[in-house]
Amino acid sequence: MESLERFQQTRRVTEDFTSRTLAAIPSDLGKLSYVCSLRDLKTGRYLHEGLTFIYSGSSVQEALSQCHEELFARILETPLEDQEADWRLWFAPAGEQDWTPEERGRIDSPRSLAPAGVPDYLTDLFRSNAEALLAVISSEHAISEPTA
Repeated sequence: MESLERFQQTRRVTEDFTSRTLAAIPSDLGKLSYVCSLRDLKTGRYLHEGLTFIYSGSSVQEALSQCHEELFARILETPLEDQEADWRLWFAPAGEQDWTPEERGRIDSPRSLAPAGVPDYLTDLFRSNAEALLAVISSEHAISEPTA
């Protein structure tokens, strides 16, 4: 019975988190980045005070871990053309300015965006896709910039 209650609570955490928090973020990459920002890289634990205040810590951990895995998988399963649109949407707040080192660092450390336990080849695929798409976007940005 305990496992059924934990499953139901984890499902409630997931529904709460996705409908209240992730729904406000327009891009899958933005959602992935946000979930990653909740994870302590040293311990691998997710820190979300609001959810932990309402739900058990173990349910919050399980729900955020599942969300992380699903977002990462969704991005990898998305056609490259749609991934490119998502990258553009994710960088949209930067406008036409040059990307900051922090923004560039988002893809320079794909292991920090990958969920725990993901095989290296999936992290490598994510990084490869990201580098290719950012090269396309960067080249267009460089072409549109006037030369001095």
